[in-house]
Amino acid sequence: MKTRIKICGLRRKEDIDGVNEASPDYCGFILNVPASRRSIDPEQLGMLMEDLDPAVVPTGVFVNEETETILRIVRERHIRMVQLHGQESEEMIREIQQKAGIPVIKAFSVKEKKDVEQALGSPADYLLFDCGSGGTGKTFDWSCLEDVERPYFLAGGIGTHNMEEALTRFHPFAIDLSSSVETDGVKDRKKVAEAVQMLRSLTSI
Repeated sequence: MKTRIKICGLRRKEDIDGVNEASPDYCGFILNVPASRRSIDPEQLGMLMEDLDPAVVPTGVFVNEETETILRIVRERHIRMVQLHGQESEEMIREIQQKAGIPVIKAFSVKEKKDVEQALGSPADYLLFDCGSGGTGKTFDWSCLEDVERPYFLAGGIGTHNMEEALTRFHPFAIDLSSSVETDGVKDRKKVAEAVQMLRSLTSI
């Protein structure tokens, strides 16, 4: 199965224009996370979603948000995938899956092999392995991912400089890019296009 690509942290109309042009599989919106410079509110999300190409799956990224708030945003803003980046419980994951009827990604910070092993028991549809709290632009020790058979998103410092290694060594379900496709803290249309084009070329064989 060909690896997919997600561009995360969209917050401007220009970001949407760039994603529409490059056409990744997924895009991510960080919602109600004041600690993140990429965070937007549901009203901003609604405006951005109006211009998003329907071929790109919009993902709502939440950190320790209330379940009902997540479900309301999914319903009102037509989010098609939820990504949980905090300390959300397995019960919460199951409730969102059942009530929203869309896939759930659960993010895990990886410092050592046991972090990956513990994550494998999650009821989430997909796992996401990252370094730290996400959006740091740093990688973790990818050797921790050896023998992982569940579908997962690989995040943390991935860009055109190391994408080929990630795909050939581990064949993740998807790679998740954010800071590597930015310039001066904002999404760079050229970098987004280059990353998506590289992914397509590497997976076309």
